[in-house]
Amino acid sequence: MKKLLFPFILLLVLIVSACSNSSSEEKESTAKAEEKPKTFTYQSETGPVEVPTNPKRVVMLSGFTGNVLSLGVNVVGVDVWSKNNPTFQDELKDVAEVSDENLEKIIELNPDLIIGLSNIKNLDKLKEIAPTVTYTWGKLDYLSQHVEIGKLLNKEKEAQDWVDDFKKRAEAAGTEIKAKIGEDATVSVIEAYDKNLYVYGNNWARGTEILYQAMKLKMPEKVKENALKSGYYTLSSEVLPEFAGDYVILSKYTDADTSFQETEAYKNIPAVKNNHVFEMEGNGASFSDPVTLEKQLKFIKESFLGK
Repeated sequence: MKKLLFPFILLLVLIVSACSNSSSEEKESTAKAEEKPKTFTYQSETGPVEVPTNPKRVVMLSGFTGNVLSLGVNVVGVDVWSKNNPTFQDELKDVAEVSDENLEKIIELNPDLIIGLSNIKNLDKLKEIAPTVTYTWGKLDYLSQHVEIGKLLNKEKEAQDWVDDFKKRAEAAGTEIKAKIGEDATVSVIEAYDKNLYVYGNNWARGTEILYQAMKLKMPEKVKENALKSGYYTLSSEVLPEFAGDYVILSKYTDADTSFQETEAYKNIPAVKNNHVFEMEGNGASFSDPVTLEKQLKFIKESFLGK
């Protein structure tokens, strides 16, 4: 009986083994098909650049650090402005500070991608270290810029999803704010930096994109005349009342000269008298990436709506 069973058992083992091998080969074939190429050609504003599909060590020589951080990509080196930005303090505590003039330090970091501004120095030498992509600051609007960086990092969908969601939330908050302060109420964004005062248009960070573009709040005519086209306008404390809206976002750097706030001219501004001045930390406010924008949206909602 055992002799009769043996050929059948052997045949069954061979069949199972063949099926197993076939299944393994199919899985291996599928896995290979699903493997992404290690690099792809990114169409930058200066031409095609071969970049890693999934960059692991990115050096930032630009103001776009928050864009990369928000997309979950590892940053190993950043410019001094990003390193000193309190908004990124936790994320960048172990990240090296670099510059376009300290090439040796960048080489030590062994980056697989470098992102910089179009005016950085030593561009040709940086390209020898790693694929280098540059952007012209302000060429794209703040949301399109994030999607573009998403394309570079092979995370376009994630970037677009955030943009769509942020626009929706910012517009909804803007509707609430206008219902509370009135459709015609004006808002100014003024900054105290060093010994200077500035007022900003609708695309110069400090929350301006949110207030004027997403929320469609109004700026005073004087601001529109002097700062809308150029992006910003330098003020003296004497003319400050002419540029102050019904509400004022006051961006203050920690080491700024704020003596203007002690003058009678400032104290008599209606927004000051009505407690409609909302002070924002100036350090880090000059960025317009998702990490910063989320922080600014929260500040604006709390200031105007108390939530």
